[in-house]
Amino acid sequence: MSTVPLDAYRLLIADVYELAGESRRTSEVLAREVDQSAARWHVLSVVSDGPRTVASAARRLGLARQSVQRVVDDLVAAGQVELRANPDHVRAPLVALTATGASTLEQLVRRSDADRAALLRRAGVSPADLDQARGVLRRLLTALHESTGD
Repeated sequence: MSTVPLDAYRLLIADVYELAGESRRTSEVLAREVDQSAARWHVLSVVSDGPRTVASAARRLGLARQSVQRVVDDLVAAGQVELRANPDHVRAPLVALTATGASTLEQLVRRSDADRAALLRRAGVSPADLDQARGVLRRLLTALHESTGD
């Protein structure tokens, strides 16, 4: 079997990690402008589409549950998220965005939009390019989830 597809996959994953790292660094700078951290921003973003457990948020972010729990605890103390009863699991409450958290997230997104739009212009990347790249990544993620049972 040719190693060309495997080499291409390894290079893609390396680029995804590098892009994620650079994106986190720029997110940290933007988040500090509104007295937040990139970690808090990421958790706010993950729960913005609906309540989820800490474990679910951690899986989505690719982080350890314990590290996400610490951020959630900080966000609860700041009134940006709240814990709700989980009808499916008594010991795993749902983390939900509060109005304060939604406002903070909106501020973060608004600040980052100009930065990200400039990045896309510099890179010459179109919405179609992004959709195609995302489609490939989603297919790979689906196949990985199928093989691991997630």
